[in-house]
Amino acid sequence: MRVTQGMLSNNMLRNLMQSNTKMSSYMDQLNTGKKITRPSDDPVVAMKGMGYRTELVKVEQFQRNTNEMHNWMDNSDTALDKATSAMQRIRELAVQGSNGTYDDEELASISEEVKQLKEHLVDIANTNVNDKYIFNGTDTDIAPVNTINADGGIEPGFTGGEVKIEVSSGTTLKANVSGADVFGGEPSIFGAIDNFIDRLDSGEDIDSSIGELDIGINNIINSRAELGARMNRLELVENRLSEQEVIATQSMSNNEDIDYAEAITQLITQESLHRAALSAGSKIIQPSLVDFLR
Repeated sequence: MRVTQGMLSNNMLRNLMQSNTKMSSYMDQLNTGKKITRPSDDPVVAMKGMGYRTELVKVEQFQRNTNEMHNWMDNSDTALDKATSAMQRIRELAVQGSNGTYDDEELASISEEVKQLKEHLVDIANTNVNDKYIFNGTDTDIAPVNTINADGGIEPGFTGGEVKIEVSSGTTLKANVSGADVFGGEPSIFGAIDNFIDRLDSGEDIDSSIGELDIGINNIINSRAELGARMNRLELVENRLSEQEVIATQSMSNNEDIDYAEAITQLITQESLHRAALSAGSKIIQPSLVDFLR
């Protein structure tokens, strides 16, 4: 095969174009910090990157879900703490009123304090966080304690179901505390308080209210203990999500991110090769038939 000047020139130009392409690729890597800028650069890296990124997005969404769980649980726990304090104070008043040494005026004073504590408990049962009534389950737009019966007493109306939130793949936790479990029962907390007020007004059988109030206090304590167990489990889930986030981020980085030292070395090497090719090419192209005919 006869090697002509045109073949030499074409081969040199093709090699220079390939050299420029490689230098451009290395420059893109240094500018973006990524091994590829298009899926066609390396389909395998691109496909793996999509998988790692999908996993990371899922973990981040679950972490947002756990934040919502904390919003429900922390506010519920705080409300139950205040409810416990109020009920314990009412029980103290029941013990005081049942000792038989208080006159009608003193019992009336106790009755007034109990009525105020009852209103405080109504406010707790109607706790509203971010426009959501947290003790009414899924019916977050309805105040659970808003009905007054014919005798002026309160009739709780806890109608909503359980609020469940997915906190990891295949794991769903209950976010709310059932208002019916806390404030309901037979009698309900508000029914027990109404009975106590009636007995204070009559001055008779006041000690019977102690047992009824104890039932209400136990309901609150049991609900808070169950909530605490779920909060502990949520903490374990959060720790696992944090580890998954680190692993997914590291895997994605190993798959996509460049080694800057390696990329810079490759770029410098390619620049040297490119300069050498240009120098050699200038010597090859320079002589031609015209130069010898002159």
